[in-house]
This record gives sequence, C-alpha cells and structure tokens, in this order.
Amino acid sequence: MNLTRFAVVLTASFLAVTSAASAQNSMPMGSMHMDHATGGQKLPTESGQSAFAAIHEVVTMLEADPKTDWSKVDIDDLRQHLIDMDNVMLRAKIGYQPQGNGEIVHVTGDGDVRDSIRRMVDMHVRMAGTTKDWSMKAHDTDNGVDVSIVATSPSAMQKIRALGFIGMMSDGMHHQMHHWMLATGAMSGM
Repeated sequence: MNLTRFAVVLTASFLAVTSAASAQNSMPMGSMHMDHATGGQKLPTESGQSAFAAIHEVVTMLEADPKTDWSKVDIDDLRQHLIDMDNVMLRAKIGYQPQGNGEIVHVTGDGDVRDSIRRMVDMHVRMAGTTKDWSMKAHDTDNGVDVSIVATSPSAMQKIRALGFIGMMSDGMHHQMHHWMLATGAMSGM
C-alpha cells in the first residue's frame, strides 16, 4: 500500500471512529444506531490529546446548543490559549526567590515560550491571582514574567511552597469558564 493511500485510509478510519465516539457521547448506550455503527463495541471516551479533547468538548457543547451564535465562535482563539498553556506548563523555566512572607517566581523562556508566558501569567494574575491564601502581582521581564506572591498566613506560605507556581496556576475552577469564554467570543485574544 503506498503512503498516500495509507494516509487516506488512516484519515477515513480516524473520522469514522471520532464520529462514532461523538455519537456515543450524544446517544443512549442502548441505541440501535450506536450498536450498528460500532458493531456493539464500546469506544474510548477520550477524544485524543488533551488540547484536542478540550476543543472537542467545547465544539460538542456549541453544536448541542441551538442558541450558539456561530458568528462569534472562535475556536482558533481557544487553540492558541491551549498552546500557551502547554508552553508554560511544559517548557517554561521556573525559579523561586524567597521574599519576606512570600516569594518571587521567575518564569522564563525564549521566543514562543516567552510570549506564551506573558499572555498566560499576566492574564492568570488578573483573573485569579488573589485568593484567600495569597495575592500575586506580575511584571514582564526580558525573557518572561516575574510574579511577586505574598502569603496571607504562615500556613498559606506552606501551601504556596507545596504547590509551586504550576500548582498555583492550576488552582481553582476558573479555567473551564475562561475556555468557554474564549471559544464563544466573549473574551478574545487572551
């Protein structure tokens, strides 16, 4: 089998499986169509790599909502944000400098990683940088962002050290709403 034919067969197979998986998520398990489409075989519920899965979930929700305003939907904006998240979580260098009742976190990288750091960290500090345990302030540096974190108590300081910067970034349930706002055009360019 030549490479082009293999790619076409692979793509067709992928589309068939993802269509069936989408049907599985939107149809009752006992459905005749479901049994026919998959030969009774259960399919995985995860639609792929995490960014793809996040986008798939949002697209499924948008398609299920008859009130979706497709003129405002911007999945590319959500995709860019997910790329930024990936760069910060996996490629940024993070250094810690103790300071009084807190610390300064140096989040650095080059090129695209630096740009992702600036978009992600600045936005996160604005949206969720103040909690019952800490307050954050961020300022850009030549190769990323410095974040000043002040603990509200000694036990909060222990929590800050235990979580580290990445744990603090992941804290809370604001991410889902933020992703939804990006995808629906309620918050663009973030």
